[in-house]
Amino acid sequence: MPLQKLLFKPGINKEATDYANEGGWVNSNLVRFRKGLPEKIGGWAKATSNTFKATGRALHAWVDLAGTKYLGLGTTWKYYVIDGTVFNDITPIRSTTAAGDVTFAATNGSSTITVTDTGHGAVVNDFVTFSGAATLGGNITAVVLNQEYQVVTVPSVNSYTISAVDTEGNAVTANGSDTGNGGGSTVGTYQINVGLDVYIPSTGWGSDYWGAGTWGSVSPLGATNQLRLWSHDNFGEDLVFNARGAGVFYWDESSGTDTRAVALSSLAGANLTPTLALQVMVSDVDRHVICFGADPLNDSSTARTGAIDPMFIAWSDQENIEQWEPLPTNTAGSFRLSAGSAIVGAVRARQETLIWTDTSLYSMTFVGQPFTFSINLVNEGVGLVGPNAMINTPKGVFWMDKKGFYSYAGAIQELPCSVDDYVFSDLNQTQSYQVFGFVNKAFNEVGWFYCSADSNVIDKYVTYNYEENLWMIGELSRTCWIDEGIFSAPKATYSTNNVGYLFNHETGNDNDDTAMTNVFIESADFDLGEGDMYQSISRIIPDVKFTGSASTGADGQTLDIILKRRNFPGEELTTAVTSACTSVTTKIDTRVRGRQAVLRIQSNDTNTNDTGMGFRLGATRIDIKPDGMR
Repeated sequence: MPLQKLLFKPGINKEATDYANEGGWVNSNLVRFRKGLPEKIGGWAKATSNTFKATGRALHAWVDLAGTKYLGLGTTWKYYVIDGTVFNDITPIRSTTAAGDVTFAATNGSSTITVTDTGHGAVVNDFVTFSGAATLGGNITAVVLNQEYQVVTVPSVNSYTISAVDTEGNAVTANGSDTGNGGGSTVGTYQINVGLDVYIPSTGWGSDYWGAGTWGSVSPLGATNQLRLWSHDNFGEDLVFNARGAGVFYWDESSGTDTRAVALSSLAGANLTPTLALQVMVSDVDRHVICFGADPLNDSSTARTGAIDPMFIAWSDQENIEQWEPLPTNTAGSFRLSAGSAIVGAVRARQETLIWTDTSLYSMTFVGQPFTFSINLVNEGVGLVGPNAMINTPKGVFWMDKKGFYSYAGAIQELPCSVDDYVFSDLNQTQSYQVFGFVNKAFNEVGWFYCSADSNVIDKYVTYNYEENLWMIGELSRTCWIDEGIFSAPKATYSTNNVGYLFNHETGNDNDDTAMTNVFIESADFDLGEGDMYQSISRIIPDVKFTGSASTGADGQTLDIILKRRNFPGEELTTAVTSACTSVTTKIDTRVRGRQAVLRIQSNDTNTNDTGMGFRLGATRIDIKPDGMR
């Protein structure tokens, strides 16, 4: 028989069986389809050698009036403004003690210091900076004490522990037991409470930080014992941001990156500003600051209640971030949604703001005085799986619900998905609030990073090519993402052991961590005729275009061409051939017999010879003919 060309249908299809999907691809990792052909995705590299603390949860880019590019980064523990390669900590201050309110206790031979501060309000992992302290316990000098510390344990509402370190981060042990107030002038400056890295779906003993509450007690869920998520937007060259379920904050760019953000309510002209919210946004063109899930005004409209109403929307006066009191002379106002139980998320779209509750979608458009905004119910029955699961793209807004994928460009459309069951049967629904949607406009892709069923951290992704209507899947841990635009490459975050890294993506074919391993794509089963004959495959003629430094094959970069076989759909696949393929490989001789065969193309970048290698597959041919099994 003549050579048979293997040109599989583009996209990954996990809905059919491997045998019923003959002529298609069934599995992949770190591979995309472009113009119908599979290729390895672009590489990534650290944007800076500097690191940040904990897990990145949100990124926002903007430019000041002088042309300086900034990148806002919210993490589980802190908020940073990145200027160049430096992570500038602008985390707001929660409280500052009076001099002498803080006292210390040290034990001989231990680096643990017990800090006493009545009603401190701190939780485990909170940050506090001491100043004005004197030497304690011999080695615990004033230099050691007067710096930022992270809370280790919280034994009571009036005390907590820290671990003494020098300015280089090395442990310092006391050479004598001692107690004192650090010279009588110690001041403790507390940053806003940190959040958690996992979503807590209910209350009760164990839902709060370790050691909080008593056996059988109920801990109310709030910003300090819940997954920490952020929303942020620029108001001109300044920044307004919100820790979900906590305060709304403002950073004045003109004050410099060495100054911290402050509560919006603390601004000099602040009038009835929200003190809590689920999300903050600046509306397009008309420039109202909008808080979703804000605390409403009290009955007399003289103050905010200080308790979140999860369906309540409040907005400021136009062009005025400080004025939130609705008056006949301004455009400040509010509205309460009715369909659903809580606002999950909102995104700016074309001439409107889309708002999702847990069960519905609303459209909010600017109409001017006297109503300011018109809010209309678009659909009841389609919600949002998590606050960051929606993405605005050149082709409209895409989002992920609890059981499907949707798009909106004036009307809601459910996306036909060839990996639907694969994703949702493996999605950790408890951690759905960690889902992070992303867009990669250069490749016409939207996608979602998510936690698989057995994971409490993001470990997988699903991607949709909206121009070619194709789906892709894989494994990659990225907790937030921002597409190219103000910056020339997409950026994303990855963290391990509470040390975070910022990556530039689509930077050639290299990567500078160990995550880009096991790059592969695998076909469905194929056979001869109707599968009633055994087949013999004696030769493979690969069609691969190598890119990057491997394009000449001079450095020995290779792909593995793998051929598997089986005789029945219910039988396990057996690897029959694994052969290296370089850019100069002409053919691979084989001796494979079976009713069904599977082609797998695989690359593993842990091999240093593969560094810089990219590939694009064409139409591989095989020499196949009927045969017996003897």
